[in-house]
Amino acid sequence: MLRPGRRPSRLRVLAAGAALLLPLAGCSVFESGPEPSGLSSGDQEPPAGSEGLEPFYEQELEWSDCEAGECADLEVPLDWEDPDGETIEIAVNRTAAKGDAAGSLVVNPGGPGGSGVDYAAAADQIVGGSIRNNFDVVGFDPRGVGRSQPVDCVEDAELDDWMGRDPSPDDEAERAAAVDEATEFGKACEETTGELIGHVSTADVAKDLDVLRSALDDGKLTYLGKSYGTLIGSTYAGLFPDRVGRMVLDGVMPPDLTGTEGAIGQAKGFDTATKAWAKDCVEDDCPFGSSEDEVIEWVQDQLEELDEKPVGTGGGPELTEGWASVGIAQAMYDEGMWSQLTDALVSLDEGDGGPLMDLGMAYAGRDASGTYTSNIMEALPAVNCLDRGDDTDPQDWQEVADEVEAEAPIWGSFLAWESLSCATWPVEATGEAKTIDAKGADPILVVGTTRDPATPYAWAERLHEQLDDSALITHEGDGHTAYMRQNSCVDEAVETFWLTGELPEGKELTCD
Repeated sequence: MLRPGRRPSRLRVLAAGAALLLPLAGCSVFESGPEPSGLSSGDQEPPAGSEGLEPFYEQELEWSDCEAGECADLEVPLDWEDPDGETIEIAVNRTAAKGDAAGSLVVNPGGPGGSGVDYAAAADQIVGGSIRNNFDVVGFDPRGVGRSQPVDCVEDAELDDWMGRDPSPDDEAERAAAVDEATEFGKACEETTGELIGHVSTADVAKDLDVLRSALDDGKLTYLGKSYGTLIGSTYAGLFPDRVGRMVLDGVMPPDLTGTEGAIGQAKGFDTATKAWAKDCVEDDCPFGSSEDEVIEWVQDQLEELDEKPVGTGGGPELTEGWASVGIAQAMYDEGMWSQLTDALVSLDEGDGGPLMDLGMAYAGRDASGTYTSNIMEALPAVNCLDRGDDTDPQDWQEVADEVEAEAPIWGSFLAWESLSCATWPVEATGEAKTIDAKGADPILVVGTTRDPATPYAWAERLHEQLDDSALITHEGDGHTAYMRQNSCVDEAVETFWLTGELPEGKELTCD
């Protein structure tokens, strides 16, 4: 079976995203817009009822030049329940506005595990000219990610094995092996990362974000969250509604999403994207079949063969069924990569697994030398499992796989078995699925794409309905997230909101 996705309480959500990975960006045509106006002041004090947090809220960022622009460290408590205890440093960077800055736009690309520092450093690609002219673009690596005391589990060679593991155990022996692998991986994460492993939840990150908001001295938070970054944003809005400024959430992960809902929703999204790729391939004289069904069956056959016999890549790990599935998933995030996927599958048919392995390595943050330049594949389960956890008996996991696969036959099984980690995770969850209405917050702009593989459009609708005051932009299209993906309708609406606070008429807008 073709595969990717992820997660609940019975499973969990992979996120997206991008996002698992940073979304591919376009270039906004909205280079000049209205002058910024109406940006609100906000409270620079700790939340009411908090004790011992004043030193964190009163700190000033000391900026210095660095490769990513201007960099600084933000000090926060390791354990928010013990502000007098150990502290950690959060890596922050700033790409200064090209003109006079009206304030800061804080950005997060998703994950869990995506680097906000790297994302903000690419400011010219991730926001349009009108925003670059008027806002400092600020990114931070959430606790446990990248430069912010990263979660670490295993050596790179062992992570290769983890990524290449069997995503479709076929019998009791293989299923038992999958449980053992997940258990050992979780133990390694706990042993290597230490106390931090219990303090990397999204709620912890949202509290760090409020300290950053205060340190930037901008008043209310102006924010862009994509994919998992939307969960950070909605969690922040639930905790600090009076401190929400102009918040844009693009490619939504709803905070009340249960594990099973997340797994099924994302698997359906990847199914839809895979069918769209297959249809596009057929329309362009596809080498794998003359119909959508034939193309998908051909790919599934290749994965089954890789399950039996991996293929060489010209150096480095062999292309296993696991790595191949990850490579295919990478291409589903952006329709601009579909031709690359087709070419990679042609190479696979000719006995060369290298091009498909390249796609898989891009997804995992691994370079050709064998070095993982990102810890996203280790941070992902650490955050997800702390946010929701899973009390399903790992020995019963085939039932979970059957349930998800029944709803999404192409990607369901992969999604389920990739989500096994939270059923074996050694650290007890601290969060739970719950609705957030953010009553009292300024209006929040929600953006959803109708054929988004990783964060289905229905999830954007779901959050829009939950929030007390929000507007919804619907992008009719393919790919993960919508802003800065070469749709001027989306870009102009988002940037007008940041600059002026103006929402789409009737609080809903559809962009083709």
